[in-house]
Amino acid sequence: MAKVIKHQYFFAHPVKTVWEYLTNSNLMTQWLMKNDFQPVLGHEFQFRTGSIANLNFDGIFYCKVLEIEPLKTLSYSWNCGPGQGKITLESVVTWRLEPKNNGTEVFLDHHGFDKAENLDLYHGLLHGWLEKFQNIEKLINTDAHGHTNA
Repeated sequence: MAKVIKHQYFFAHPVKTVWEYLTNSNLMTQWLMKNDFQPVLGHEFQFRTGSIANLNFDGIFYCKVLEIEPLKTLSYSWNCGPGQGKITLESVVTWRLEPKNNGTEVFLDHHGFDKAENLDLYHGLLHGWLEKFQNIEKLINTDAHGHTNA
């Protein structure tokens, strides 16, 4: 049975501010991981982190921008595997933003966990995405108060 990660998070900041954290490569590096993302439909990019042998993960997420509607929706493929060109997880991450009550409601949908071999990745990302929301919150709040992100 396919597993889907769905999260919702409220930021007490304008949509434009939150969108910047989801689409600016330098900011994404601060809250997510190193990347060569560009907010352009069809752009192929990678997220890079350390490998995790017990998850058959070489540390690279191979991605492609599938949909982008500025300030509203961003969707990209999120594929990975053990390396040497083998992909064992083919999934899609979709971010949706809605202005709400002097802030922004963000909806995350990450689907494609339909193989038993991907269950450990699913469980790791289920919690991991919540941590990423909190990372964004800390960074936005630091920026809003005029401190630098060292």
